[in-house]
Amino acid sequence: MTALPKTCSLIDLTVHGDNRGSLIALERGNGLPFVIERVYYIYDTARDTARGFHAHHNLQQLAICVAGSCTMIVDDGVTRVPVPLDRPDRGLHIGSPVWREMTNFSADCVLLVLASAPYENADYIRDYDEFRRVVIQRDGENHDDPLS
Repeated sequence: MTALPKTCSLIDLTVHGDNRGSLIALERGNGLPFVIERVYYIYDTARDTARGFHAHHNLQQLAICVAGSCTMIVDDGVTRVPVPLDRPDRGLHIGSPVWREMTNFSADCVLLVLASAPYENADYIRDYDEFRRVVIQRDGENHDDPLS
């Protein structure tokens, strides 16, 4: 896989289990990159549907496909990488600002998302050109962007 954007990383989650099955506990201060303030999940998504198409100014998220699979495309304005999510023991940490798109949902996909803050509409960047301007302003450099 191509290197992830600098504010993203794959996190292997600790599995506890025996012959009865497996369990993963997500606890504050135990390997998570932020304190969890919101939890939601996406399910029953049509296979040919794409979702996301936004970034955040400040929010951090950990996306875990707890059932089935999907592809999370992460883009920091320079690097755009498709990341397959198909294991309940691996999460994708997404920092900010990172544009994200979700595609290739399997019929049984359940995508669990842990977030560092409650929902706040003002934190969303829903236009890609605006996202690029935010990235350029935050980085303080041009990146050869045709928008500037």
